[in-house]
Amino acid sequence: MEIILSVILIFMILGAIFALHAKDLLSALVSMGIVGYGLVICFLLLKAPDLAIVQIVVETITLIIMVAIVLDSTRHELKEKAAIRHDGQSFMNTRLVGNIFIAVFLGLVLFYSFRLASAHLTEFGEHGLRMAGAYMEGAAGKTGSVNLVTGVLFDFRGYDTLGEATILFTAVVGVLTVLRLKGKHS
Repeated sequence: MEIILSVILIFMILGAIFALHAKDLLSALVSMGIVGYGLVICFLLLKAPDLAIVQIVVETITLIIMVAIVLDSTRHELKEKAAIRHDGQSFMNTRLVGNIFIAVFLGLVLFYSFRLASAHLTEFGEHGLRMAGAYMEGAAGKTGSVNLVTGVLFDFRGYDTLGEATILFTAVVGVLTVLRLKGKHS
């Protein structure tokens, strides 16, 4: 598992570096998506599916909205042709083909890593962590909650739940800020 985690972290670092040096915003956003979805796979490998769910929701919503904004604001990158004509001859645009190949390759690597990470999760209903027994045995009496999930989330794991809610709130405020700035300049 450490080898898979290391490979995913290397892809995440490469994606972040590429985002810093990308020539256009769309490429930078896609490479940052690689970083975000790589983090989802890392959370799954580390057996933190609750964090993975929050990360995948935030990453997907943010990526969709940011790509829509970039595509709406910068159309000249989309006019790149698949074939280039030079001295009456037609040549294949190797940059476009290379970008497509790299995107497909990274997508396949991330999908394969996701499949491996999800295969390492425990079966539904099984307790894979040592704290699961303590939660199941005395949670109703210690929390006073009839609903065990609510009692665990708000009493035992209150700071974790607060952190996840803060991440979701920050993502929504960031997206709304970008959309509001976009609307004022139109």
